[in-house]
Amino acid sequence: MRYPASEKLEIIRTVEASHLPVRQTLAMLGIPSSTYYQWYARWVDGGVDALADRSPRPRSVWNRIPDDIRKAFVEFALDHEDLTPRELAVKYTDEKRYFVSETSAYRILKAEDLITAPAHVVIRGEGRIRHRFEDRPERPVPGKDDTPERAVADRLHLSQGHRLGVVLSLDHP
Repeated sequence: MRYPASEKLEIIRTVEASHLPVRQTLAMLGIPSSTYYQWYARWVDGGVDALADRSPRPRSVWNRIPDDIRKAFVEFALDHEDLTPRELAVKYTDEKRYFVSETSAYRILKAEDLITAPAHVVIRGEGRIRHRFEDRPERPVPGKDDTPERAVADRLHLSQGHRLGVVLSLDHP
């Protein structure tokens, strides 16, 4: 729970005026001792003003791409409109010697509204796909059809007649 500076000062004064040990007083108030001692140190150093809430956010992000690099990347992207964010990131890194990840490239371009939706067509399936078990090849007979392809196909055989598609490249003498 966040306390305003005035309540923090009141808690400090209550703990100081109490005849009980500090830990016991803080336990009764429901305040961790580490929090109390942080407040106390700030109060000793800066008075009541130092007890005011500080922003929990960091002042700067350590891995943020600087604004001048962002602007340069956008200009670079406008000069190379035919490239994807991945290709732009690689080309920018190679030419400018400043690493920009594919994800960062995409985010920068999206923030500048330079990402367009891909041209695609939505195809809807009509009905269910039916498995025709009668068109299935026969299962191999052990000892008769012992080829590596058949062994792998047999291992990949799933329940209810489903098969997993695999392309094998085997050298035969």
